[in-house]
Amino acid sequence: MTAIPTTTLELPKPAPLLSGRGWTLFLIAFIIVAAIAPALNLMVPEGHWLHLSDYMIGLLGKFMCYAICALAIDLIWGYTGILSLGHGLFFALGGYVMGMHLMREAAGPDALPPFMVFLDWKELPWAWALSGSFIATVLLVFLVPGLLAGIFGYFAFRSRIKGVYFSIITQALTYAAMLLFFRNETGFGGNNGFTGFKTILGFSLNTPQMHVLLFTLSGMALLGCYLLARWLVQSKFGRVLQAVRDAESRTMFCGYNPLAYKLTIWVISAMMCGLAGALYVPQVGIINPSEMSVGNSIEMAVWTAVGGRASLVGPIIGAFAVNGGKSWLTMAAPEYWLYVLGLLFIAVTLFMPGGIVGLVKQWREYRAARSGKAAAKITTNTAKPTTPIAKGASA
Repeated sequence: MTAIPTTTLELPKPAPLLSGRGWTLFLIAFIIVAAIAPALNLMVPEGHWLHLSDYMIGLLGKFMCYAICALAIDLIWGYTGILSLGHGLFFALGGYVMGMHLMREAAGPDALPPFMVFLDWKELPWAWALSGSFIATVLLVFLVPGLLAGIFGYFAFRSRIKGVYFSIITQALTYAAMLLFFRNETGFGGNNGFTGFKTILGFSLNTPQMHVLLFTLSGMALLGCYLLARWLVQSKFGRVLQAVRDAESRTMFCGYNPLAYKLTIWVISAMMCGLAGALYVPQVGIINPSEMSVGNSIEMAVWTAVGGRASLVGPIIGAFAVNGGKSWLTMAAPEYWLYVLGLLFIAVTLFMPGGIVGLVKQWREYRAARSGKAAAKITTNTAKPTTPIAKGASA
């Protein structure tokens, strides 16, 4: 009796988190954020051409917080096919949680924040119960947006709501929350929000050293979120997400439950926005319900689209590019910014579906094609036989 030959299947080895060139660029970015930029601000004297001003430190710190939000949008839109127009809510919730702690620290351990004294409140509302603890605040920065996203996402995804309907519902959720936070009786400062922050953990927020520290923390958070997103999309989890994006019905027929995968990435994305909001508030010194506006959520989608969806690096580039243009244009011609933003989104959708990263890839492919054609032409000319000289012909 002959033995039946057995074949062994070898699964492909997982790809490295980053290539050698990728780790080099990552290390360069880390050194710039953690060493070079702080040194240019604190050690180089003002007036020197290498000096990095406090204004630029604060501006770049804000841009890195925006880039975290764009990266979060890319995870759900670029890799899962879910367009959210309500992530400004999660960003603002993280900012409000941090703002509540800063207001408590500015008022003192046993005192009420100034706006509560003005409204003749006698005690802190229940939502402020853990705002006096910095450790609890850090946890709530992730838990509050994550819990809201989990409850909302569970019912939305279980009902198979997708496409434009899901985008409209996220807009409605954000708008309802903004109206709620505008009310004074909710205990969140009304339309003025929170401001007047003085210290964090006993250290003043108005020193150059603190500005640089917040800048560095924002940069490290961005780099950490990028590595997390890279690990997620390269894992089996990420491949299932892309399968859900491309053909959700076929993914279900293969035995996967899209609800669990979509809900997980939705909650992770909300937590990333909460982290960005918590880093944003100490740098700008204010948080109010306008941060929850639908327009801010649409801007986040624009950053991702301009940079390039499903690329991870693209949303970061898009956040810096769009907000850099916004900073310049709002000073030069502020009344035209919204028109430019709308035209930019239309132009990217029609003519640049791959965003800035897509244009770079197209340019590289074009150059490679031209080089290939030139090499093929040279090879063809070299391979052509030379015409032999007839016998007896004169030289």
